[in-house]
Amino acid sequence: MDPLGAPSQFVDVDSLPGWSDAYKAKQLDCHQSPVEKAQVDIRSPFPYRKDINEKIILWKGDVALLNCTAIVNTSNETLTDKNPVSESIFMHAGPDLKDELQKLKGCRTGEAKLTKGFNLAARFIIHTVGPKYKSRYRTAAESSLYSCYRNVLQLAKEQAMCSVGFCVINTLKRCYPLEDATHIALRTVRRFLEIHGETLEKVVFAVSELEEVTYQKLLPLYFPRSLEEEIQSLPYLPADIGNAEGEPVVPERQIRISEKPGVPDDASDEEGLEADLSFIGSHAFARMEGDVDKQRRLILQGQLSEAALQKQHQRNYNRWLCQARAEDLSDIASLKALYQTGVDNCGRTVMVVVGRNIPVTLIDMEKALLYFIHVMDHIAVKEYVLVYFHTLTNYYNQLDSNFLKKLYDIVDAKYKRNLKALYFVHPTFRSKVSAWFFTTFTVSGLKDKIHYVESLQQLFTAIPPEQIDLPPFVLEYDARENGPYYSSYPPSPDL
Repeated sequence: MDPLGAPSQFVDVDSLPGWSDAYKAKQLDCHQSPVEKAQVDIRSPFPYRKDINEKIILWKGDVALLNCTAIVNTSNETLTDKNPVSESIFMHAGPDLKDELQKLKGCRTGEAKLTKGFNLAARFIIHTVGPKYKSRYRTAAESSLYSCYRNVLQLAKEQAMCSVGFCVINTLKRCYPLEDATHIALRTVRRFLEIHGETLEKVVFAVSELEEVTYQKLLPLYFPRSLEEEIQSLPYLPADIGNAEGEPVVPERQIRISEKPGVPDDASDEEGLEADLSFIGSHAFARMEGDVDKQRRLILQGQLSEAALQKQHQRNYNRWLCQARAEDLSDIASLKALYQTGVDNCGRTVMVVVGRNIPVTLIDMEKALLYFIHVMDHIAVKEYVLVYFHTLTNYYNQLDSNFLKKLYDIVDAKYKRNLKALYFVHPTFRSKVSAWFFTTFTVSGLKDKIHYVESLQQLFTAIPPEQIDLPPFVLEYDARENGPYYSSYPPSPDL
């Protein structure tokens, strides 16, 4: 209810009937009985999964009205597209959204970018750009549309979101056939939930009346609600169901690796190692890296040029980034020790680190490093600030200086260049001494960026209170130590 007592126009996702609910009602009406498991000889590549079906909601309505963690906006490369979905989101979010989008400087096809929800019930908006469809470029369009859905879901996982409301990303303006696009949307979500299902509680497909018919027809293929429906849907699955993640597979582009690259099949093994090396040395894969051992030796001898050192460092960072994108980091994300919030007084992105949420002795710290790289890679391309809450940390929350040095050495140059301030909130005397030693003797260039903040009132002079999500225990501690003024400030519901 709003302040005047009128019912809210926003719709809570928890109040919506799930995908399985309609089927249960149908079974009661028709007195159908599910097929016994023993009778099933052939299973679908998308088998009946009750746990996954419970996360799915098909809803005919405006995605802008959903009260969930994030909703999806479909737009163009400049994020200025005027389609019914975008116009509704802009209308309900308010004028601040346009200002925020200008800071993103566009979005490439297949990418996903995040903003706050402003006046929406949803906390965030994930903006993505669907492909323009032409039949002769169908393969490229399929891959791009897959990337849209996959990148939205990946962003939701990284930000530890509970629920996501999807619009239909392929707009009529971009000419993508609705049924073809729906196959890609459904199978991508299905495969993601199979692998990372524990990270999302609800996925809502918000559709129009026209789109609802297609979704109703195709949902049972990818989300069968019983063994019987699974068997009935099997003949209607398309020949191309993608790979294990739902990504379209193009056979002629698959990499084929022979046992000895570049060596003819009839070459004799008795020609010796020297002959093998001569073939491999001329192969494109071998030329990509050069002599890695020689490069490392030159680094140790101080003979490698600055440009070569930077190139070597960039390759090393890219390897870490690739590993971070491939790894399941949902256990680290669930700690909510690192998250994006609003902007500071200068319009720079604010990233929050919660020290007490890092159980250093209980988690795999290499995975923590991978998670940091995964979350921060797209943030660090522009100016940002870090807020580190040292509040109520204990010895098992203390990050080892060797770990911090490793992190500092691995990250890309953009992290160091674009970090404009690090606010160290509620420091202790011991933590100040440790930070001084670390920034003086271990890393350079960081010392002048650290600002010790004794109270939230001091922090709010740099970052407005409405632009930062504060853990409740930080508010309670500050109220206890610095007065009760902040105890009335509402904590973030998601923390």
